[in-house]
Amino acid sequence: MLITPITTEKAYGLSAGMNTYVFSVPLGANKQDIARAVEEQYEVKVTGVKTLVQNGKSIRFSRGKNRYPGTTTRRDSKKAYVTLAANNTIAVFDAVEQEAN
Repeated sequence: MLITPITTEKAYGLSAGMNTYVFSVPLGANKQDIARAVEEQYEVKVTGVKTLVQNGKSIRFSRGKNRYPGTTTRRDSKKAYVTLAANNTIAVFDAVEQEAN
């Protein structure tokens, strides 16, 4: 299963303060699959997983010069907020911190 970390300011604040990391996961993944994949991929102990599905935004597109533009939606996406056990970390933001110094 392909799990990629999300590197935003909010994700950085959660990882620094609450030992929670944000991942982009497939829509069909459940919490047990996500926990197992994070433990295998990063060799850490997972204590909790919260998930959410973001609905795709509605966008407009042109169907020609004089026609009314059509509307469609982008694909839905799923995020997982993974909480790790004490003394476990993932080196997601280490490169960002080194560039800042």
